[in-house]
Amino acid sequence: MPLRSTPARPFPLRTRLRATGVAAVCLAALCQTPASTAATPAARGSDLQNQLEQLVRAPGGPPGVIAVLRRDGHTQVVRAGVADLATGRRPSQYDHMRIASTAKAFSGAVALSLVDRHTLRLNETIGERLPQLPKAWHRVTLRQLLNHTSGLPDFSAAPEFRSILATDPHHHFDSRRLLDFVADQPLNFRPGSQYRYSNSDNIAVALMAEAATGTRYELLLRKLVYRPLGLHDTTLPQGYMMFEPYLHGYDVTPPPPQDVSELLSASGSWASGGIVSTPADMTRFIRGYAGGALYGKNVVREQRRWIAGASEPAGPGKNTAGLAIFRYATRCGVVLGHTGNFPGYTQLIAATPDGRRSLTFSVTTQINKSQTPALLSRLRAVQENFVCALLARSKH
Repeated sequence: MPLRSTPARPFPLRTRLRATGVAAVCLAALCQTPASTAATPAARGSDLQNQLEQLVRAPGGPPGVIAVLRRDGHTQVVRAGVADLATGRRPSQYDHMRIASTAKAFSGAVALSLVDRHTLRLNETIGERLPQLPKAWHRVTLRQLLNHTSGLPDFSAAPEFRSILATDPHHHFDSRRLLDFVADQPLNFRPGSQYRYSNSDNIAVALMAEAATGTRYELLLRKLVYRPLGLHDTTLPQGYMMFEPYLHGYDVTPPPPQDVSELLSASGSWASGGIVSTPADMTRFIRGYAGGALYGKNVVREQRRWIAGASEPAGPGKNTAGLAIFRYATRCGVVLGHTGNFPGYTQLIAATPDGRRSLTFSVTTQINKSQTPALLSRLRAVQENFVCALLARSKH
């Protein structure tokens, strides 16, 4: 898993000018019985392939897309476009990529594993574990952080944070001090009274996990998530360089596409969006995470207490929020998972509540409601069709 060995190329002027807007948008954005599938025929492999090819050809569409469907012990990989415009290489399920806000599911996995071990409690507060944080935040509980009802102001929207990124996109932040950018701000609302997606929530989750265990978050990830689920190509780096081989992420508007894979340092998103992984590893992760393999039934039950709220960007179907997981109710049935977007990447990971069927859907450009609402609508429709293919009844 070598890092890119060639010297980093300086960003062209046009890419530097894009950095402020791209970074700000990405970082501000960073179970019931399934319905019957009898009336919805499974999409054939050729149909799924055509949908991805059309998505790549759409105005503002991604240079590449790869979807991994796993069911009944069989893996189906559907891909279109390229992983690298410079070489024309096709996407692979073993390519590294920035997983964006699906990293929030990993912080959820760590926290809920500690809850299962009685090291943390869902009703434990910031004041109890992190008394150094602003007193105005002390009543916020771990549960409220995990389901985005905390009211914490979003550090990634802070003017000072954005100014630093605009000046130096490769800036190395102290990841454990990211909340300092909003430490002078009150809560946005009374904890538990509203749902509002915030990158600050998962930074606080990771800090609470560290405080409870005396162990660095990166090591907790390895012990509690990577090893139990067999993830061999997943890391939480601090820098901006990518591991080879990787899916190159692009800013496609306006053309020509600009490679932004190494535009930003992962230190500025950390537990809220800094992880690098592969489609193969993300498939293993979501099957275990959504299926409840990391902790007992009581914790799974608490995780699946659904409230009104959508992931960012919204996933397929109707979205509701749990603890670091979302419920996507599609026309064909229910899957649980998470989405994310980051400069050059848009992600969806989802699995059935038993973890037996899963979908990992990775796109090599950033698609969200604020930048590309029409393309996001199209993407969600395609993702729902892939969910329907995933949930279709087996022919044997």
